[in-house]
Amino acid sequence: MSLRVHRKHLLTSWQYIALGYLVVILIGSLMLCFPFAAKGDVWTPYIDALYTAASATCVTGLVIYDTFLHWTVFGQIVILILIQVGGIGFMTIIALISMFLGRRIGIYQRRIIMQSSGNLRASGLILLVKRILIGTAIIEGCGVVLLSVRFCQDFGFGRGLYFALFHSVSAFCNAGFDLLGVLSEFSSVSSYASDPLVILTLSALIVLGGIGFIVWNDLIDKKFRITKLGLHTKIVLLTTSVLIVVPTALFLAFEHNHAYAGMDGGTMFLSALFQAIAPRTAGFFSVDPSELSDASCVLTMLLMFVGGSSGSTAGGIKTTTFIIICCSLVASMRNSQDINVGRRRVENAVARQAMTIVIFYLAAIFVAIVAICAIDGLPLREVSFEVVSAIGTVGLSMGITAKLSVASKIITMLLMYAGRVGMLTLALAIGEKRKNPPLNRPLEKVMVG
Repeated sequence: MSLRVHRKHLLTSWQYIALGYLVVILIGSLMLCFPFAAKGDVWTPYIDALYTAASATCVTGLVIYDTFLHWTVFGQIVILILIQVGGIGFMTIIALISMFLGRRIGIYQRRIIMQSSGNLRASGLILLVKRILIGTAIIEGCGVVLLSVRFCQDFGFGRGLYFALFHSVSAFCNAGFDLLGVLSEFSSVSSYASDPLVILTLSALIVLGGIGFIVWNDLIDKKFRITKLGLHTKIVLLTTSVLIVVPTALFLAFEHNHAYAGMDGGTMFLSALFQAIAPRTAGFFSVDPSELSDASCVLTMLLMFVGGSSGSTAGGIKTTTFIIICCSLVASMRNSQDINVGRRRVENAVARQAMTIVIFYLAAIFVAIVAICAIDGLPLREVSFEVVSAIGTVGLSMGITAKLSVASKIITMLLMYAGRVGMLTLALAIGEKRKNPPLNRPLEKVMVG
C-alpha cells in the first residue's frame, strides 16, 4: 500500500524534465546576480541575471549584456557550466554522478533519461550516456585544439586557450554565447568572418551538436554503413545536408549585392555557409542580422523555426518533425491513409505528434509577437525575429534584446524555456493524465477545408 501511494505522487518523466531545467535556471540566476559575478562589483538586477541564466541553460544565446564586458571570469564560468548542462541535458549529468558514485540507475530514472535524450528504446541507455559524455569530450576537445591555434595567436596562450574552450562548448551546445566583445561589443564572430579556421571549426561543432546523440549512437552501432542506418538517422543526415546546401546558395543569391557587398569570393562563401548553419540553432553570426535583406531575414527565421534534430543540443521543431509534416501533406494531397518516408511507413500517431508540435510553436510565436509589439511598441520585423530566435533557442537578434521591458523579457524567457524543454514535453508535463477514461465518445462527421 505504501509503495502504491508513493508511486501515485511520483512526478511523471515529463514533469521531472521540465522541473529539472527550471531548478538549474534558478540556481544559475542566483549565482549571476551577486556582485562577484559582474565586473565593477555591482549587483546585476535579478531579472537580467534570470534572463541570462535561462538563455544559457536553454542554450539560446540571447543576451542583455555583452558576455565579456559585463561578466567576470566567475560569471562567465557559471554561464559556461549552464550551457554545458543545458546542452547535453541535466539528466545525463545526474546519470554521470550516479555512475561515479556507484549507485544503481532504476527503471524510473532510465525512463527519464530516455525521454530527455530522445531515445526510443529503454535498452542500452547507460551505454548511450557514456557515449554522449565521451563523444562530447572528444568533439569539444578537438574544437578547443583548433580554435586555440587562432585565439592563442590573437590573445596570448592563457586567454586564448580559455576563449577556445568557451567557444567550443558554446558552439557544440548550440548556445551562441561568445567572449569576442573583447574586440567589439555584441560583435559575435564578425571579426573572424574571413577566417576559415574559426568559421569552419565553429560550423562543424554546431552541426555535430545539432544532429543529435541518437544519430551518433546509430552511426557507431552500424559502423557508419549508410545502408544499415535507421530511418531516423537517414532523415536527419539528409535533411541537415539539404538545409545547409540550399540556404547557402540562397544567401549568396540574396546578399551578394547587399550584406556581402565588398567581400571577396572566399569570405562571401564562408559568410553564406555560416549564415545557413548558425541559425540551426547556434546564435553566432559573422554578418549582423540587422543588415540582412528581407528575403534573407525570412529564410533565417525559417531555419530557426526548423532548428536541429531530436535528442540534440539544438532547438526548433526539429528536422524530423519538419519532414514528417511534409510527408503528411503529400499523403493528404494523394488522399492516402499511409504516411510514407522513403520506403518506410510512419505511424499516424507520430504525424499527429508532429502536427501538435508545429501548432504549439506557431501559436506561441503569434501570441508572443502580438504581446511584445503591444507592450513595447517595437518594429514587427525585429520582434518577429527575436521571438522565433527565442523559441528556437537560437540567440540571433536584431539588437532589441536589451530594449525589452520586464514583461517582454519574461515572455522571451518562457519561450526559451519551452523551446529547450520541448513544447510537447511541456504540454505533457502540464496536462498528461495518469489514466484515460475507459470509454469512446460518439463519432460525428465534421466538414473541413
